[in-house]
Amino acid sequence: GDLDKVVNLLLSLSGRLARVETALGSLGPHAPAEDKLALREKQRLLVAQLEDAKELKEHVARREEAVGAMVARYLPAEHLQDYQHFVKMKSALIAEQRELEEKIKLGQEQLRCLRESL
Repeated sequence: GDLDKVVNLLLSLSGRLARVETALGSLGPHAPAEDKLALREKQRLLVAQLEDAKELKEHVARREEAVGAMVARYLPAEHLQDYQHFVKMKSALIAEQRELEEKIKLGQEQLRCLRESL
């Protein structure tokens, strides 16, 4: 459960940071200084939060190793391999699911914009 939450947090923060950086990059030279300042502050906060989330992920990884060692004492080798594969695949699948959800959102937004432009 913690792994799900941390992976989702990392993905969410990364996505938000990317959007802020895109917004900063798209500001023209004549954009109000307040807008630039607000976006830079948001960027700074997101970078700090992302670093904290990475530390959380490291903590969860250490806990995962401890749990894995404990589980290894009680499971036969083939079941242990299944467990290890499950844990590895779970975070990869969470990331893939999130990426697909973002692509769906983007596609829906593009479709909405196309309909409006017609």
